[in-house]
Amino acid sequence: MNLLSRTSIVDYLHIKTVSFSSTIQLGDSSIINGFSRVLAVQRESDTFLGTEGVFEEYAIFKEPIPLQPINENMISFKNNLTPCIKVGKIDVIAVSTTGLIHVGSSCNVYMETRVKHIRQLKRPIEDSEE
Repeated sequence: MNLLSRTSIVDYLHIKTVSFSSTIQLGDSSIINGFSRVLAVQRESDTFLGTEGVFEEYAIFKEPIPLQPINENMISFKNNLTPCIKVGKIDVIAVSTTGLIHVGSSCNVYMETRVKHIRQLKRPIEDSEE
């Protein structure tokens, strides 16, 4: 952690819903690494075939995510007049699918969510001639 990081103070934090690998982090952290894979299948019938759920069958879950290197020289100056960051109230409706609510300082954060949406619709019945 950076020795010059500031203290975060929140008087009131209200979060209604947290789901699907999401995190509420209160306090400083060195590394945050969130990861989630989702197969979202929408069907007109509630049939389960028994062979679903193999992430490796879909290219979206195998493709590397390109991370561009930062090659820029940067000079920064900080002048923190107070040692604290103070917030009165944080209101959150929902955090989902590797979402993160973090109050505090962080060094390294990496978040990845991959979602494959699949629609399986019934074929229309052909009108027969009578």
